[in-house]
Amino acid sequence: MPYTLRVNGNVHQFDIDADTPLLWVLRDQLRLTGTKYGCGVAQCGACTVLVGDRAVRSCTVQVSNVGDKAVTTIEQLEGPEAAAVRRAWINHNVPQCGYCQSGQVVSAVTLLKENRRPTDRDIDLAMAGNICRCATYTRIRAAMHDAARTLQSKRRSA
Repeated sequence: MPYTLRVNGNVHQFDIDADTPLLWVLRDQLRLTGTKYGCGVAQCGACTVLVGDRAVRSCTVQVSNVGDKAVTTIEQLEGPEAAAVRRAWINHNVPQCGYCQSGQVVSAVTLLKENRRPTDRDIDLAMAGNICRCATYTRIRAAMHDAARTLQSKRRSA
């Protein structure tokens, strides 16, 4: 069945089954390999992308359920929140093996778009679905607080 998806600002047409996971379209059809396959059951968060403004696990989202919402992957994640998170991730040496990082960054950016002053609890809740097998959770939390401070500082100076 034909489907049209808007991914990273570009419109693509596919002739695929309605129940095809969005992750396979991104990785196999569009070769956007920044989004990772982890558990395949929405438990690890490695496949997290934005559909509209919402972070979703692309391994369990069927292409037929995306509709006309924009899909944004780690390759196209932009804006002040994304820049602040990327900088903080580097400053706090968050990535270890790196496998979960695209999902972690997408989830972090989503939280900071909604909440510029997250508490530890806010961060823990928002990031709970993203598993890091290297266990860099304390660095992730510190980086998110750092990114939030950067965003608050830019807002005050603007």
